[in-house]
Amino acid sequence: MNIPENFTEFLYWIKKRTEDLWSNEDDCLKGFYGAKWQPLTEEQINSIELKYSIKFIPEHREFLKVLHAIDKKEIIEYEDEGEIITEEYTFFYNWLENEEEILQVMKEPYEWMLDDIETVNKVWLKSWGLKPKSIEKRKEIFDEWFSRVPILLPLKGTRFIVSDENLKWKPIISIRGSDIVIMGWDFRTYLLNEMRNHLDIHIQVFDEEDQMFYPELLPEIQEIFDENFKYDKTKDVPYLKEMMLYWSSGWRGFGMSYHPENAKVHPIVKTFIAEEEI
Repeated sequence: MNIPENFTEFLYWIKKRTEDLWSNEDDCLKGFYGAKWQPLTEEQINSIELKYSIKFIPEHREFLKVLHAIDKKEIIEYEDEGEIITEEYTFFYNWLENEEEILQVMKEPYEWMLDDIETVNKVWLKSWGLKPKSIEKRKEIFDEWFSRVPILLPLKGTRFIVSDENLKWKPIISIRGSDIVIMGWDFRTYLLNEMRNHLDIHIQVFDEEDQMFYPELLPEIQEIFDENFKYDKTKDVPYLKEMMLYWSSGWRGFGMSYHPENAKVHPIVKTFIAEEEI
């Protein structure tokens, strides 16, 4: 498998590979049969930036020009008390059609993190200093901190691109409350990660112990992931990194380890959980 390194060529590779797979009803996931990507023009992208008062970084613009969104809904089925429930979900957000959903999702990182400070998890970062007893004061500290967080633009579900053109790495993150993980340190790796079930990039490997076949990523794909997620001291997400390392799920995205076996692996510095209140 020859995966293009040039980003634009890679996007067209994604387009062809997914649409080819979606053209076969037996091979594609439920809801994707016949799906097509709906790219945007430069004029449409410029208009969206004005409408939402945002700025897409170059990689995001290129993604929107080649892929953007599809013309189908993802179908999820699950069982609830013996009944099969079927629900439809937006795949990648359509900036021309999903205005209400996008506006709501853009507010959610702030709302989710603030809720995690005041409810179940009682999150409090070391950089915030001693934890005030006053709810109003806690919110004031959080608001000032969040105002410095890079702009987060929604892509799909709870996935956001850190939209700061000045950062060396352009990560895509998944946010659930204060639990934030890296999905890819660049758009190319993120799409391989997010679209892995739509790209036919697995091989079946037989497990002798279980006597079953299990899917494993092709070596070329695994090598891309390993390279993208290895430790690099330049990897940072301003202000959000501390929140990411608050939970054990965040350190993997930075190539860190709790118990490094050699000096090449950078150990995680466990974040502070404040008990003090003032």
